[in-house]
Amino acid sequence: MTILNELLYSKEHEWVKVEGNLARLGITDHAQSELGDVVYLELPEVDDEFSADDAIGVVESVKAASDLYTPVSGKVVEVNEELPDNPEAINEDPYGSWMIVLEMDDDSELKNLLSPEEYKEFCEQEG
Repeated sequence: MTILNELLYSKEHEWVKVEGNLARLGITDHAQSELGDVVYLELPEVDDEFSADDAIGVVESVKAASDLYTPVSGKVVEVNEELPDNPEAINEDPYGSWMIVLEMDDDSELKNLLSPEEYKEFCEQEG
């Protein structure tokens, strides 16, 4: 399981890369590994607005379908338009296959996320 030190993580297995007041989101290596081969991805539209913990889309694999959640509030300013046509890229490079970029409403919500060390411990406890 790969965990990158420059990212923050949610307990729903999303990663967040903070870029000023922007949050780039994707799913973790652990999540894609648990899902198996990703075959379908549904993402929100630019200008959609979400509160922290809202469902923002769906990822489906050969094993299961799972909602995607945003760990921070904000407005979608960019969507990775290539991913829905190439969802297997998530399995190949989960940290390079970002899904959306949010303009954050409240960056204090970032304190609710896990550090790389905390995320590793969380995954180990989850078993």
